[in-house]
Amino acid sequence: MGVLDLFSLKGKNALVTGSGQGLGAGMAIAFAQAGANVTLHNYGQVLDSTIEEVKKTGVRFICRSGDVCDQAIAHMLVDDTVKEFGSIDILVNNAGTIRRAPAAEHSEEFWNTVINTNLNSVWFLSQYAGRLMLAQGHGKIINTASLLAFQGGINVPGYAAAKGAVAQLTKALANEWASHGINVNAIAPGYMATDNTTALRADPVRSKAILDRIPAGRWGLPSDLAGTAVFLASEASDYVNGHILVVDGGWLCR
Repeated sequence: MGVLDLFSLKGKNALVTGSGQGLGAGMAIAFAQAGANVTLHNYGQVLDSTIEEVKKTGVRFICRSGDVCDQAIAHMLVDDTVKEFGSIDILVNNAGTIRRAPAAEHSEEFWNTVINTNLNSVWFLSQYAGRLMLAQGHGKIINTASLLAFQGGINVPGYAAAKGAVAQLTKALANEWASHGINVNAIAPGYMATDNTTALRADPVRSKAILDRIPAGRWGLPSDLAGTAVFLASEASDYVNGHILVVDGGWLCR
């Protein structure tokens, strides 16, 4: 086997939550291009553009919708992946949301929405899929963390708390499951050009401050996560466990 073969996902079956658009779509398309069958998921409908890109690869795929905070939906996503493809080899917990308000005015609704979506759903999906991976003796779980797993952010206390917890959950699961053939890691994206950052990119003061700190000099794109996601989903990362891999254009080193 050559080194490039280690990155192939041919014959693997993946579930990527929040993959109808944005960062999740970028990862799901990359998996399909690497040969994996993919379950695409969005809170609402999966974008046609995402479906078209996956369809071009010739892999098998299904589309599902629903709120991952609902455990019945979370279980359905895993069960349908297994039913359609025969197994779940890769789980990407990418579905997420953000609510912005100063800490003193941050509502209970904002807090609960972000914690339930960004943390609790990651736990329940990982636990449910993890049981199947333990039984089959292999699996890859990739969580979407954030720079705010390392920093506090501004006006996003719930988001910072959730992403910090996702990083710690990643390490906790890796400690228990690495010896069973399951790799649990996380990607911490930097400032990416997605719906979640529309307000920041529209603010000339905040946008300039952010860009001035990024050594790469630009906002990240969903395609910037493609290689990272394929690496963590493939045999190339079989000895990588509990790692939070930062993809930020150099933000943290500035």
